[in-house]
Amino acid sequence: DILQELQDICSVGINLFRVLIGYLRPILPATATASEAFLQVEPLLWDDLQNPLIGHQISKFKPLMTRVEEKQIAAMLEHSKEDLKQQATQQSKPKKTATEGHLSNDPIADTIEFGDFAKLDLRIARIVEANHVEGADKLLQLTLDLGGEQRNVFAGIKSAYQPEQLAGKLTVMVANLAPRKMRFGVSEGMVLAAGPGGKDLFILNPDEGAEPGMRVK
Repeated sequence: DILQELQDICSVGINLFRVLIGYLRPILPATATASEAFLQVEPLLWDDLQNPLIGHQISKFKPLMTRVEEKQIAAMLEHSKEDLKQQATQQSKPKKTATEGHLSNDPIADTIEFGDFAKLDLRIARIVEANHVEGADKLLQLTLDLGGEQRNVFAGIKSAYQPEQLAGKLTVMVANLAPRKMRFGVSEGMVLAAGPGGKDLFILNPDEGAEPGMRVK
């Protein structure tokens, strides 16, 4: 019977289409969702593709994609040319340089990716003890509490602080910095401070509520 043969051919084509959509689902999820609605099936899984649809009713066909006309392609190309021109113009403009303030003497460093910053593990630390370092002109020896773990850190802040000013203060340290062997001992991290140096040096002091061991994000 010709009609039966036609229906069989269409059924094979629809099942092949279903298998293809199953393979493309990770790449074209929106198209796959629309196809599943057309086929009136649950979201396709790999195991489903082994069993063809038999005696199954599908929805009325609607185009899943539209043809991209030549005029649309030309418009997209023209738009991309304008974007490239705009980017080239912006890149050619000289960057503004600060003429006053701290940025003029210490410009912002080159841009980094977020992944580079994410490698730093910054933690709140309490300065348990601070001492002068015999034979060191710039260093103070700090004992930092990270909330259950203590670190020994040599910090170049002697020009701005006396040891008694620091004991009990909260600060921020780089906790995953590789230990550095120095003439006076091993430094197990780094405290963060702002300022050009000398007496103008200010260790970071977190707001009330921060606790040793908290991650700084």
